Amino acid sequence: RGTGHRHYHPMVRLSIFVILLYSLLPVLMLFLASLSGDGFLNDTFSRLWGINRYNLWGQVLGYFPKNLCCWPMLTALVVGGMISDDRKFGTSAIYFSRPVTRTDYTVMKYISVAVVLGFVIVLSYFVYYTSAIVFNGEGWAYLVDTLPMFLGGLIAGILVVITYTSIGLALSSISQSRFFAAIAFLGVIYGTKLLALLVDSQFDTSILYVLSPYDSLAHIGQWLLGIAPNYDHPLAFSIVSMLLYNAASVALLTFRVGSLEVTRE
Repeated sequence: RGTGHRHYHPMVRLSIFVILLYSLLPVLMLFLASLSGDGFLNDTFSRLWGINRYNLWGQVLGYFPKNLCCWPMLTALVVGGMISDDRKFGTSAIYFSRPVTRTDYTVMKYISVAVVLGFVIVLSYFVYYTSAIVFNGEGWAYLVDTLPMFLGGLIAGILVVITYTSIGLALSSISQSRFFAAIAFLGVIYGTKLLALLVDSQFDTSILYVLSPYDSLAHIGQWLLGIAPNYDHPLAFSIVSMLLYNAASVALLTFRVGSLEVTRE
C-alpha cells in the first residue's frame, strides 16, 4: 500500500520521536509542579512552564532550543527525500501512470510533510496547554481568560508548519539529493538569521530580519499573543515576508513538479 513517499529510515523515525518527547518536556515539568504542593518548587516550575503569553509563544516560537534545533532539524529530516527521491529514482512515473495528477501529487506530498510537522509542533502545543489546566485544576474562568492567548499561539504554530513545509518541499523539488534538500533548508533558516543578526549588531537595525523566515514568524507570533515585539521594523514587513516566502516556495514547487518525468526510462 502506497503512503505517498518512501518509508522513513529508522533513525529518522527515532529522531522525530526524540524531538516529540523533548517538545513535551514542559508537560513533565508541570506534572512535577502539581505534585510538589504550594512550595518553592511549585512556584518556580509554574513561572518557568506555566501558562502565560511568553511561555505559550516560547512553546512554538522560542528560539532556543525549539527553533535553533528542534523544528529546523525536524523539517530537514522530513522533507529531505520527499520529492528528491522521486526525481532521483524516477518513481514519480509510478504516480503519474495512475489516475494521479500533478496537483494531486503536490498536495499529497504537502500534506505528508505538514501532518508530521503538525503532529509534533501543534499537537505538543495543545497537549502543553491542556495539561497545564488539568494539573493545576483550573476552572472555566481560567479557560476563558487564557483561550485567546492559546488561539494566538495555535495560529502561530500552524503558520510555522505551513511556512516550513512550503520552503522545505520547494528545496526538495529542485534536487535529486535528500542531503542537499535538508542542508539547503537549514542554510535558509540559519543563514538568514545569522546575516540579520550580524547586520543588527553592527548597524543597530532589524530590517534584515524580514529575510529570516523564523524571525518573520516570531514577529507575527508576538503580535498574535500580545507580546511587545523584539523588532524595530513594522509588523507589515514581516507579514509580507512570510507571504512572499510561501508564495515563492509553492510556485517553485509547482513548477518543479511539472518537470517530473511521466514515463520511466
